[in-house]
Amino acid sequence: MATSIASNAVDPNHLAGVYLLTPDSDDAGFEQVLMIVEQALQAGVRVIQYREKKAAITTQFGRAERLRELTRLADALLIINDSVELAIHCHADGVHLGRSDGEVGAARERLHNSLIGVSCYNELALARSALAAGADAIAFGSIYSSATKPSAVHAPLALVTEARTTWPQCRVIAIGGINVSNISDVAAAGAHAAAVLDAVFTAHDPAQAASKLVQQFEQGRRNYENQRTTV
Repeated sequence: MATSIASNAVDPNHLAGVYLLTPDSDDAGFEQVLMIVEQALQAGVRVIQYREKKAAITTQFGRAERLRELTRLADALLIINDSVELAIHCHADGVHLGRSDGEVGAARERLHNSLIGVSCYNELALARSALAAGADAIAFGSIYSSATKPSAVHAPLALVTEARTTWPQCRVIAIGGINVSNISDVAAAGAHAAAVLDAVFTAHDPAQAASKLVQQFEQGRRNYENQRTTV
């Protein structure tokens, strides 16, 4: 069994833009997931997070490997939700840890060259601790009401801006209820990346939805940069 990822260090700056999370699915549904992920990558999405809660671990291993193939072809990042072991197995670019997914320091010992993101909900104190332990990215949310996690705590956009200003050396991710109507605001608030799921996977035309999200995020990013240069 592998104990660490042996590869060149992943550049945290590549963690940017539309950050697409995958949904739970059965075997037939996962084929659809793969098709939509491929369309999203073609539309300009450069970060995919494999996030699945219900499948058996052996199934997750196989699915993560297939996603790894797609992201390599597109020169995109693959981030694994929750599992350091799964990230190691499929040579992912990183892992994202929630509150109950283990210590950042322990993950860093095994993922020397990979990205580590941490869910910080609406707490700057969690972000401070995660960064001190070696995290590369901090995620705040839910920014807006989310059908995926309807009971999630609310994190205002001002928190994203404060985190970006306080820790300019790390990547700031926004998550929760983000769609084409508000992703520009998220980027304009300073988020390096905006995590979405339903905005692509439940869209009538996922490829078009992904393309619009990429365009709107870029517009907001430019607005953020313009604000910084005029202040």
